[in-house]
Amino acid sequence: MIEIDGSQGGGQLLRTALTLSMVTGEPFTMTGIRAKRSRAGLMRQHLTAVEAARQVSDATITGADLGSQTLTFVPQAVRAGDFHFPIGTAGSTTLVLQTVLPALCRADKASTIRLEGGTHNPLAPPADFLIHTFAPVLEKMGVIADIRLDRYGFYPAGGGVIHAHIKPAETLRPLHLLERGELRSVSATALISSINVSVAERELKVVARRLSLADGALKLHEIRPALGPGNALIIRVESEHVVETFTTFGERGVSAEQVAERVCDEAQAYLKTGVAIGPYMADQLLLPFALAGSGSFTTTSPTAHSRTNAALIEKFLAVQIDHIELRHDVWRVEIS
Repeated sequence: MIEIDGSQGGGQLLRTALTLSMVTGEPFTMTGIRAKRSRAGLMRQHLTAVEAARQVSDATITGADLGSQTLTFVPQAVRAGDFHFPIGTAGSTTLVLQTVLPALCRADKASTIRLEGGTHNPLAPPADFLIHTFAPVLEKMGVIADIRLDRYGFYPAGGGVIHAHIKPAETLRPLHLLERGELRSVSATALISSINVSVAERELKVVARRLSLADGALKLHEIRPALGPGNALIIRVESEHVVETFTTFGERGVSAEQVAERVCDEAQAYLKTGVAIGPYMADQLLLPFALAGSGSFTTTSPTAHSRTNAALIEKFLAVQIDHIELRHDVWRVEIS
């Protein structure tokens, strides 16, 4: 039984533990779950991830209650199937999908998943990221994950729907993403739901100025029918070897211009450094690269979140994850 101190991280630590437990068959107990958060313990979207992992691996669980800070998870064999996971709130569908996807990659046949809840939430990767950035990297490693966004769901209304069809791979191919290659395009999409169109127009005007984009690289998408208010601004940087996605969300009391400036800063920082992988993608790649047994990529300065996740991965897998500084704000992550 692997014992984990959950107070050292948030929900991602739990989701990583669930994934690794399913893949390796190693049971774990996590204590102090989200102990340092303002609302400690398991929330509804975390419980959905736990329930999803239970169904996929026929696990035995204790402590899966709202607000619980201790969870024991004992998995059996991973099984393929047609799964339906309704979160019931605006909790992130993408985080639940990322919890079970690596395990289903190793099932004996293809699986389908329907998830209902939030698809575009602050502090979670949006559906666009999974579709355009994460899934293509998995495909390079041998996993075909066809992810489809059927209905948008913004916080706090939720109501979004994602479908995924996962074709497993016998083994994951190691991957080395040290250079992004030739820059092919930069584009931006402003999403609005039950919000005045002028907000998106103002956001795109800032992006056009900051990133020198022509009208053809700018898209305004008004979501209809709207289930609730929401606004997201997405910048996509497509290069020869990788596509990066940067997203920011509109907030009450924050101007459209401020929202746009924020995501432009992130995109420009990425373009300036020359690294292959942005900071958010770097966190997401640690797990599949470790499951492949080796790999490497260049990225910006690792976050505390990334280092904590790496330490947890090393508890379950016989790998070593090194963060090597090459120069200011340019690092190489090596999994061996």
